[in-house]
Amino acid sequence: MTEKTPIRWLTEPEDHDYPAAESFLSLLFGTETVAAVLANLRKAPMTSFKAKDIFRASALSLLGVSNGHVEKDRKKIAAGKALSPLLLVRDPAQPKVLIADGYHRLCAVYSLDEDSQIPCKIV
Repeated sequence: MTEKTPIRWLTEPEDHDYPAAESFLSLLFGTETVAAVLANLRKAPMTSFKAKDIFRASALSLLGVSNGHVEKDRKKIAAGKALSPLLLVRDPAQPKVLIADGYHRLCAVYSLDEDSQIPCKIV
C-alpha cells in the first residue's frame, strides 16, 4: 500500500474565492440570486464531503493533471501548502451541485485520493 500525500486545508475559503464564485454563478443566475447565494455562502458553516461524492453530485468531468490549474494545485499539495475549501451550491432546478469555486482544487485532490475529505461551504 502506498502512502498518501497529506492534503492541508485552510480553515475558511479565501476572500478572492467569493468573487470567483460570483463570476461563475453570474453566468447561470440573475444578479439578485447571485448576491443572495454569495451572502448565504459567506454565512454557511464549514462541512466536508469525499472528493468522489462531490464529483458524482456535480456530474462534471475530471480535468486531467495536464491542466495547468490542476497541476498548480498538485504542486501546492506536494509543497505542503494549504488549499482553500470549495464553495458549493445546490441547484434548485436539477438535482446536482454546482462547484461555484474550487473545481481545479477538487480535480487535483481527486487525482491523489478520491476518498479525501474536502472541506467546503454548501448552500
